[in-house]
Amino acid sequence: MMLPTGPICYRCRRDIAYHPTVCPECFEMRPIAFPSTSSYGTLVCAACAGEESVFACAQCGREDHPYGSDRCARCILAGRLTELFTDPATGLIHERLRPVFDELAAAPRPQSVITWLKKPPATGASLLGQMARGRTPISHDTFRELPADRSHNYLRDLLASTGVLPPYHAPIEQMERWLGDKLAPLGADDAGLIGRYARWHLLRNLRRVAERSGLTKSAIYSARSHVNGAIRLSQWATARGITISGLTQTQLEAYLDEHPGGRNGQQGFVAWLGRTRANARITIPARESTLPEVIVADTDRWEQIDRLLHEEQIALYARIGGLFTLLFAQPLETIVAMRTEQIVIDDGRVMVCFDTVPVEMPPGLDDLIRRHLARPSSPSIVSTDHGWLFPGRHPGRHMVRENFRAKLVTSGIRPGQSRHAAMFALAGNIPAPVLADLVGIADTTAIRWAALAARDWSSYIAMRSD
Repeated sequence: MMLPTGPICYRCRRDIAYHPTVCPECFEMRPIAFPSTSSYGTLVCAACAGEESVFACAQCGREDHPYGSDRCARCILAGRLTELFTDPATGLIHERLRPVFDELAAAPRPQSVITWLKKPPATGASLLGQMARGRTPISHDTFRELPADRSHNYLRDLLASTGVLPPYHAPIEQMERWLGDKLAPLGADDAGLIGRYARWHLLRNLRRVAERSGLTKSAIYSARSHVNGAIRLSQWATARGITISGLTQTQLEAYLDEHPGGRNGQQGFVAWLGRTRANARITIPARESTLPEVIVADTDRWEQIDRLLHEEQIALYARIGGLFTLLFAQPLETIVAMRTEQIVIDDGRVMVCFDTVPVEMPPGLDDLIRRHLARPSSPSIVSTDHGWLFPGRHPGRHMVRENFRAKLVTSGIRPGQSRHAAMFALAGNIPAPVLADLVGIADTTAIRWAALAARDWSSYIAMRSD
């Protein structure tokens, strides 16, 4: 292969193609290897040198996304997707799977999709091919009969995010499978009772939360904890020859004495037993609520704010999320589920609506938000972020809370403790009703924080009227 400057080997050609730089004449990111016609000794791109590019794809002529010896990754991907999605009955792309074809073909990094298609065991690609050929139904029932592993879950999310399948709540379905395994070893009576509690109460509440505001991992963990608590109580009762429906208050208190840490896990279950008349003889009194603790000094909070504003080695999304927590007392589970529509840039100001009131972002944080919105945000192999401010790796889902928390903890910031410090500071300076609307908490919670901050805002309404 020849350049105007002489022959070039395959390895050098590949190195230049895979490491484009800014052309000094057209300022575009291109492979730079051609002598400039206007500046002696300067290398420019093929277009500026008036030469035919040896780095261009033989099929489309583009220089971006190099992959093979003569074709780019996007052309190779288009060919493989066409072969995979073609319906033999029509000779065309399967009509129902067309949205998935378009999504994969438009991926920001086609190389990643090619790798996904051929990566062993290529479960997703194989299943897509079977669906395109009519050998496997395109439905949620198909996935319910398959192992709930990473490959199948990713493909199911992709089909749901593109509208091929109806929306579904993966954590809830995973919990239903988990529930069946957990209840199998129990006696029939207790298994039926705990199953009704889990499906009619816990899972119904999870579905309601998922439809209203998005499901968090903490909600799933809490529901599983309640099921595990009920199972432990069943196992204790079975060892003594009784069932949950036959438990007496004395026996329940004996269990709690033997398992002092189990009160929280059984309280909701015991309350449900009373409401449904499955066993109205037992009860666990609710504990009185206490004021939250604040163990982070305000000076430490401002040091953490300064660190997130200026330390570039911290991931940008983590800096923004951490500042939302430290300045506006937002919990991580709320931050990860934020939508881009909650941010409005108006006349140079960056406004964020955490709940009902738009809040102007302070200097520094506003620049970080602009940078985040300007960069390609989706870490998934597909092209769209589906409106999430912090999109996750699975199509149609936001980033998981643990990603944020891990980045912040590594930087010496404890999100929960820091949020308490921020809430304490806000409650001491903002009336409770305003605080509730500002950060999205209940009025009673705002009043409790005001009490902790030793501020009495009971006259706020009258002050505002005056």
